[in-house]
Amino acid sequence: MNEQSMQSEYDARRRKLNVWWFSQYASTPDQQFTAQFDLAKRLVERGHRVTFFAAGFSHYRFEEIRLKPGEPWRADECGGVRFVWIRTPPYTRNNWKRCVNICAYAWRAFRLAQSWKETPDLVIGTTFHPLASLAACAIAASKRRPFVFEVKDLWPLTPIQFGRLTPWNPVALALGSLEKFLARRARRILTTLPGAAEYYGRLGVSPETIVWIPNGLELSRYAGLAPCSGELSDPCTLLYAGGLVSANALDTIVRAAQIEMANGSNVRFVFLGGGQDKPRLMVMARELKLRNVEFRDAVPKSELCSVLGETDALLLSMRNLPELYRYGMSFNKLCDYAAAGRPILFAGNPSHNLVEEFRCGIVIPPEDPRALSAAIQRFLRMTPRQRAEMGRNGTRCAKERFDTSMLAERLEQMLLSVAEESGGSRGSEEHRHGASLPKAPAAQVEPLSQEN
Repeated sequence: MNEQSMQSEYDARRRKLNVWWFSQYASTPDQQFTAQFDLAKRLVERGHRVTFFAAGFSHYRFEEIRLKPGEPWRADECGGVRFVWIRTPPYTRNNWKRCVNICAYAWRAFRLAQSWKETPDLVIGTTFHPLASLAACAIAASKRRPFVFEVKDLWPLTPIQFGRLTPWNPVALALGSLEKFLARRARRILTTLPGAAEYYGRLGVSPETIVWIPNGLELSRYAGLAPCSGELSDPCTLLYAGGLVSANALDTIVRAAQIEMANGSNVRFVFLGGGQDKPRLMVMARELKLRNVEFRDAVPKSELCSVLGETDALLLSMRNLPELYRYGMSFNKLCDYAAAGRPILFAGNPSHNLVEEFRCGIVIPPEDPRALSAAIQRFLRMTPRQRAEMGRNGTRCAKERFDTSMLAERLEQMLLSVAEESGGSRGSEEHRHGASLPKAPAAQVEPLSQEN
C-alpha cells in the first residue's frame, strides 16, 4: 500500500468531530481577522464540522455588517465553515456600551445554542473577553460535552496592566475568579501565548493541560508576492496595518514621524486600519502638521498581501508592559508581516520575540519615538542585500511558525484527544451536522434594544 493510500485509509478511520466555537470576533476573509477561520477551514477539509457563534457587529468598523434589519441571528457558511451571526448592541469606544455589547453577545449566544437540538462533540470558548468563554463553558456543561478554553488575552491581567482596572477593583477580583474557574473546568487550555504555562501554573493548572498554537495564516495568499529586493522606494514607505487602538502605542509612530519630518527624511508613514484611536491619531497628525503621515481604511484580508508588498518595511509597536508581555505576544499582524517578506521595525520587548529570534527586522524599546527614529535611520543606511535578507528571514519565520496547515494538524490532534478522553455517546448524525437548523425568530421575539 502506497503512502497516499495509507493516508486516505487513516482519514477514513479518523473520528469526525462536530465543534462549536464561541468567538465574538471570528470572521471571514472579507474582513480583517481570519486566523480562526483559516484553522476551521482546514478542519473542515479533514472532514470535521465547525460552527462559530460570532457577532454580526464589526469590532473594526463599528457597524452591523452581517444581519439585515430585524434579524436577531442568521446562519451562513463560508468555505464549509458555519457561522452563526448574532445581533449585539453597537458601540464606538471602550465604554459602558461595549460592556453591554459583550454581555449581550454572551447571553444571546448561550440562549441560542442552548435551544438547538444539535449536539457538539466539544465546545471551544475564546477569551478575547471571558464572557464568551463562560457562555461556551455553560453550553458544554448543559450538553455534557468537554470544554476547551482558548486564551488570546489574559484577564484580568490585561485590563489591569492597561490601567483600566486596579488589582483590588471588585470587577478585577470577579474576573480573576472567573478565569480560575474556566481554567480549571477546561479539558485543555488552547493559547497563542508561548509563556502561558507559567501564568496558569500559578493558578494551579497542570502544564500538560496547556496547548500552545500561535496565530497563523494561509501562506498561499502570499505565494504570488515578489520577494523583497531591498531597494528603497521614493519616498521610503513604512506601513502599520492593524487596529488603531491605544493598546498598540501608535503615538510612538506618530512622534517618530514628527522627528523624521523635522530631519528632512524621505520617509512616508502609512496607517492602514480602523479602531477607536483612529480619529485621535488623525487629529494629532494634523495638529503636528505632519505631511509624511497618511491614514487609509482597512482592507479585507484577501487584499492585504498586495498592500504589504508595496512597502519597504512594516511597523509594529506595543505598550511598555513587561509584566504582561513576559508571557509572550499574539499579534495577528506579525503573521502577515512575516509572510509578506518585508523587514519589520518592532518597538516592543516581549518574551519569545520572533522578530529578534529570526532576525527579520530591527527591535527597539517600546514607547520611545527617538529610538524608533534611530532605527529608521539605521534601516535607511543598510545595504539592499541586508534589507532583503531580513525579508527572507521573515518568510522563513512564517513558514516555520505561522503555516496554518501545520497549526491545524496540531489543533486537530488536540481536539481528537479531548474527544477520546471524554468518551460517551455522541449526538445523531442529523443533529451533529445540523441537517435541520431552527429558524431565526421574528425581531419582536428577540428585542434589539441596548437594554437586552
